[in-house]
Amino acid sequence: MMLRRLIAIILLGCPFFVSAHNFVYGQSVPRVNITDRGELLFDDSDFSYQRWDSAELAGKVRVIQYIAGRTSAKKKNSMLITAVKDAEFPEDRFQPTTIVNTDDAIPGSGFFVRGKIEKNKRHYPWAQFIVDSDGLARKAWGLPEESSTIIVLDKNGHVQWAKDGALSPEEVNHVINLLGQLIEEDK
Repeated sequence: MMLRRLIAIILLGCPFFVSAHNFVYGQSVPRVNITDRGELLFDDSDFSYQRWDSAELAGKVRVIQYIAGRTSAKKKNSMLITAVKDAEFPEDRFQPTTIVNTDDAIPGSGFFVRGKIEKNKRHYPWAQFIVDSDGLARKAWGLPEESSTIIVLDKNGHVQWAKDGALSPEEVNHVINLLGQLIEEDK
C-alpha cells in the first residue's frame, strides 16, 4: 500500500503530466518576433517574407495551428482544418494562422516544406502562413517537438482554448462552435 502511494506521488510529479504549453486563458500568447523568414506574402504570383510579431494576432478571431514541418504533424489536425474551411467563416472577422516550425523538419526537407506552404498560400490567400525557421514560438510557448498545437484566440488576441496533439471529433466540433460564437460576438 505504501509503495503504491509512493509510485503515485512520483508519477504525479513527473513531467509527462505537465501541460504541453504555457498559454494562460484570457491572456495573449507569450510574445514572439520571427525575423528569419516570418510571414509568407503572395502578390502577383510572387512570394516574399516579412518579419512577424505575435502582437499582430489581435484584430480578428483566429485559430492558430503551430506545427512541426513534418507530414505526420500536419496530419494530426487535418480534420480541424477541413472543418474550418467548410465553416466558411467571414474573412473580415476571422483568419486562420498556420505557423510552421521548419527547424523541426526532417533534415534536408525544408525546401519541400516551404514549397507546400507556398502552394497553400496560393490556394488560400486570405489565410496567414508563418515560417518559424528557428522554432522560436515553440520554445517561447513551451510546445513539444514533432507535434501540432491548436490555439483559439478572440479578436483581442486572448487565448480562449488550446491543445497540443490530435483533436478528437468532439474537440473539433467544440473549436468550430467556439469560433462561431467568438465571431458572432465581434459583430
